[in-house]
Amino acid sequence: MSYYFAMNYSNDFINRHVGVNQRDAEKMLKYLGEKNILDLIKKTIPKNIRLSEDLNLPNGISEPRYLELIKILGRKNKNYRSYIGLGYYNTVLPSVIKRHILENPNWYTAYTPYQPEIAQGRLEALFNYQTVITELTAMPIANASLLDEGTAAAEAMILSYNNRSNKKGDEQNTFLVSKDCFPQTIEVLKTRANPLGIKLKIVKEFHFSEKVFGVIFQYPGKHGEINNIETLIENAKKNNILVTVAADLLSLTLLKPPGEFNADIVVGSSQRFGIPMGYGGPHAAYFATKEKYKRSVPGRIIGASKDIDGKIAYRMALQTREQHIRRERATSNICTSQVLLAVMASMYAVYHGPKKLKKIAQKIHYNCSILSAGIKNLGYKQLNKSFFDTILIDTGDVSIETLKIFAHDSKMNFNFINQNLLSISLDEKDDLKNVEDILRVFSKIQNKKITR
Repeated sequence: MSYYFAMNYSNDFINRHVGVNQRDAEKMLKYLGEKNILDLIKKTIPKNIRLSEDLNLPNGISEPRYLELIKILGRKNKNYRSYIGLGYYNTVLPSVIKRHILENPNWYTAYTPYQPEIAQGRLEALFNYQTVITELTAMPIANASLLDEGTAAAEAMILSYNNRSNKKGDEQNTFLVSKDCFPQTIEVLKTRANPLGIKLKIVKEFHFSEKVFGVIFQYPGKHGEINNIETLIENAKKNNILVTVAADLLSLTLLKPPGEFNADIVVGSSQRFGIPMGYGGPHAAYFATKEKYKRSVPGRIIGASKDIDGKIAYRMALQTREQHIRRERATSNICTSQVLLAVMASMYAVYHGPKKLKKIAQKIHYNCSILSAGIKNLGYKQLNKSFFDTILIDTGDVSIETLKIFAHDSKMNFNFINQNLLSISLDEKDDLKNVEDILRVFSKIQNKKITR
C-alpha cells in the first residue's frame, strides 16, 4: 500500500461527502454578488453569534479517529443535577414507553403526518394527545403538537393578530407580554413579531387600551409564583383583547385550568410528561384554543369519524394555516409537528392515568413545600406566596457567588437571577433526600444544622 493511498483512505468519509464543489461555490457567489464565502457569512450570520476565528479542527481526521476524539471530549462533561426549571425538568420515562415507542423504529422514524391515510395507530395516539391537552387545559380543541413552547406562543400571538377586533386599524398592533414569561419564549416572540410589524411590550403592570390586540401570561410564573391571572383576563376581555396563557401542563392537574378563566388560547410544553430534557429539546408543545378559532389553528388537528362499517376511523381533520397548504396565503410557517414526542407524552398520561398524574404533581409540591420551610428555618427569605414546584429565594447577606461555589461543589445547578435572588425548581425525580442535599448547601454557608 502506497503512502498516498493510505492518506486517501484516511479521508474516505470526506471523499464520500456530496457537497458543493469550488466551481459551484463560485457560480453561486457570482449570482449573489459576493466576492467570497466569508463576505456572505458576514451578511447572513449576526456578529454576536459568529466566530471570529476558524474552528480548531484536526486536518484530515478519519471517521473512527473522530469518534474516538468525541468520546474523549465527552468525558469532560460534568453531570450536574438541574434545579433551574424555566420550562425544562427531569422526568421518569416508564420503561414500557421507552422500549416500545422511543426505541421502536415503527414510532421513532415518524416525521410528521401529512396524509390522512397514515397509520391508524399513530393517528389514534395523536388524537389521545389532543384529548389529554383539552382535558387538562379545559379548552375545546387542541392541535397535534408544535415544535416548542416558544413557537406555540408565537403562533398564539399571530392568531390573535389575525383575529383582532379592528383588522383595518393599523394602530391596533400591540401585544403585551408578561415579564413572568420564560426568557426563551420572549426571544421567539420578538423574532416573530418583527417582520409582521407587531409591537411587543414586555410589562409587569398591565394597562389595556385600544392599541392592544393580545396578551400572554405565564402560569405559574417563571420564578414560581402563581399569580392571580383571572382578574387580569376579565379586564382584558372588557377591552376585546385575546388572551393567551402559557401553562405548565403537570401543574394543571392541581391548579384551576386556564379554560375556566375564559382564556382564548392555552400553550405550553408536554416535556414534563416523561420526555428527557435532551439538551434543551426538541419537546412537543401543545396549542389549545376555542372552537371559533379552529380554522386559524397552526399545525394539524386529528379527528375521529366512522367508516362504512360504522367503526371509528381516525383522520387528518384540519391543517389550514401551513405553508405547504395555502402557500402565499398561509399565515404560519409551521410545516411540522413533534409526532414521536407527542405520542410519548400521550402514552405517559395513559400509563399513569389521571389519579397518578395528580399524585406525581402533589409529590412535587409536597417536596417543594418542605424545601421552602427548610430554607426559611435557615434564615433565608422565600418570596413566593403561592407556588407549585418552584421557590424564589432572597439570600440576604449571603453572596450569590459563594452560593454558586457551594452548589457547584455539590454538583447542583440553581437558577441564579441576580446578586441576591435565585430560584429552585423541583421535579418528578426529586425526593426528600434531594431536598436535604439542597438544604445542606445553604446550611454549610451559615454553619447551621438542618431542622425538620
